[in-house]
Amino acid sequence: MTVQSNGPLFNRAMGQLFSDTSKDEDSGDLETSFIAYFKKIKTENKIIPQETIRLIELHLKKGHIQGAHSVISDALKNVDKVPINIAVTGESGAGKSSFINALRGVGHEEEDAAEVGVVETTKWRTPYQHPKIKNMTLWDLPGIGTTNFPPKDYLEKVEFQEYDFFIIVSATRFTKLELELAKAIRFMGKNYYFVRAKVDIDLDNEKKSKPRTFDRENILQKIRSYCVNTFHQNNMEAPEIFLISSSHLSDYDFPVLMDTLIKDLPVQKRHNFMLSLPNITEAAIDRKHKSVQQTVWLEAFKGGILATVPVVGIIRDDVEKLKEKLNHYRDLFGVDDESLEFMAKASQVPVERLKEIIKSPYLLDTKNEETLGEMFLKCLEKFASANGGLLATGLYFRKTFYMHLLFLDTVTDDAKVLLRETLKNKELVQTHLTHSY
Repeated sequence: MTVQSNGPLFNRAMGQLFSDTSKDEDSGDLETSFIAYFKKIKTENKIIPQETIRLIELHLKKGHIQGAHSVISDALKNVDKVPINIAVTGESGAGKSSFINALRGVGHEEEDAAEVGVVETTKWRTPYQHPKIKNMTLWDLPGIGTTNFPPKDYLEKVEFQEYDFFIIVSATRFTKLELELAKAIRFMGKNYYFVRAKVDIDLDNEKKSKPRTFDRENILQKIRSYCVNTFHQNNMEAPEIFLISSSHLSDYDFPVLMDTLIKDLPVQKRHNFMLSLPNITEAAIDRKHKSVQQTVWLEAFKGGILATVPVVGIIRDDVEKLKEKLNHYRDLFGVDDESLEFMAKASQVPVERLKEIIKSPYLLDTKNEETLGEMFLKCLEKFASANGGLLATGLYFRKTFYMHLLFLDTVTDDAKVLLRETLKNKELVQTHLTHSY
């Protein structure tokens, strides 16, 4: 079994690998290496709390390697397992179910989709687990107007303490009861976010009725002002209103809403929330990449500080584990076979075409003349001869970090290529329909 090399990605990974770690790792200064890595990451992008980072640094400074290893292990487990619960409420026909399905990346006709319809289908709270991030659940709550409960009682009945935050969805204006609900949510120490859904339908209706004077930005501003005035009329300070379309997530305020939620979430919940988001922009894909890269670095660092294996054996990685890791990344970034089938159907692009333009399925291939392992070994030998040999720690760190980073970079590039292809096809279909009309 060989691993297919990939020119630009190989060079990029090797560049990151040695520029990030060689200077500090080779001096044996693990603390300096650790501090330097996390210093480069913006606070809002870190996936483990600052107090955890300080604790790891303290263990390394005192030479407590086992202690540092233990804290990193616990932090990674916490990031992976911590539950995320999101409450979505709104009146019948507001677009709650469509919003939940969009966040989960599932079509309305799929078996586990939230039921979409104009009649209120939610009698009580209904959980919808994210298909890829199993510890993330979106809860479809009945609109407060359908329960005959005052806000405080309503929150108790839907077990408000379980949720990380609330999203209140409306397709017109927010009702007085929903405003009162927002006050009660804030009073109980939780965050809420107002989403004005179905703005694409409003724009389409306006364009059909007033084709000559249609002004997209002006209409969106009117919708926003209309919502804001509702708050002012009820003597409330207006929060930020997010205008979205669940059918066209990248077109309006959905990316802004997601950025706001990530910023407001506790640090240890950011990672899985970021991974749960659909690939609607290249910026969203890059953000996922940065988040996963931290877990790759921490796993490699954790393995490296306890590494005692001899130099000869460190390149022979278990093929099954490599396959498992690559498939895990493909799944997270939506470039796995099942996601490709779904994408092909949704964007009307042949699945064969999508498979032609991506590289990750073929990384672990047997047809390449020079294996990735051989290329990597040559780089290590060259580096070792120039530096008088490397410690097992440094070698283990670099080997693990490089292999997983190559997989991560490849699936990230694949996700961007697929996004461009589906957007291009969407534009072509739209142009054809416009001309036909």
